[in-house]
Amino acid sequence: MLSTNPPIAKAALGDEEIYRELHNAILEQRLAPGTKLPEDGLGEIFGVSRTIVRKALLRLAHENLVEVRPNRGAVVASPTIEEAAEVFEARRVIEGALIDKMLPAIAKTQIEQLGALVSEEHAAHGAGNRADLIRLSGAFHLCLAESAGNSVLSEYLKELVSRTSLIISLYERPGNSACSHEEHAGIIDALAAKDAPRARALMDAHLQACEQKLTIDIPDTERGLAEIFARPALAAGQAGS
Repeated sequence: MLSTNPPIAKAALGDEEIYRELHNAILEQRLAPGTKLPEDGLGEIFGVSRTIVRKALLRLAHENLVEVRPNRGAVVASPTIEEAAEVFEARRVIEGALIDKMLPAIAKTQIEQLGALVSEEHAAHGAGNRADLIRLSGAFHLCLAESAGNSVLSEYLKELVSRTSLIISLYERPGNSACSHEEHAGIIDALAAKDAPRARALMDAHLQACEQKLTIDIPDTERGLAEIFARPALAAGQAGS
């Protein structure tokens, strides 16, 4: 039951904080696709009004992470296999363009920042920390986008990376990690060498490999909202925000 745990906090939380908690939980795959997100239940868990929860849910719906269904409430989005293919296709186009834009002027500090993220990915993989691995993988691709200096493309990619996390949550084969830190390291090597064709080819192959690791089998991973947003999970989500 949602009411078995006390609210996470009695301090006045706004829709920005609720948005961030839900966004982190979706990206870290603590909230599975199809999970119901009742306004009253979430309001009780977070200690806020339904109005605040509704604002956060509408923002997530704008980013295609949540579906708000008239008279039936909100659920975490469940992208179809066709949508998944379109998301990966869009990412290949955008990230290839970002590499072309960033590479002529990429700085040593940016290469070092990307390398640090890959080192963290490697550590998370070794520790079996799936939530950190997912977060860091997305951070790597977004760091690449920010290095290109095009805020519009960066915003598009941010949404696509978030939707990719949902897709992986729904379609990833058991025992697989869809995004490989070794492949990220190869992309960094090509960027450091300012080898645009190789960097583009490696990125395209990397994203295709991520897509090929998916399957259409849908796992049954339902968990209660109160369990997902219990204090230990909340702390982990805040650390990755």
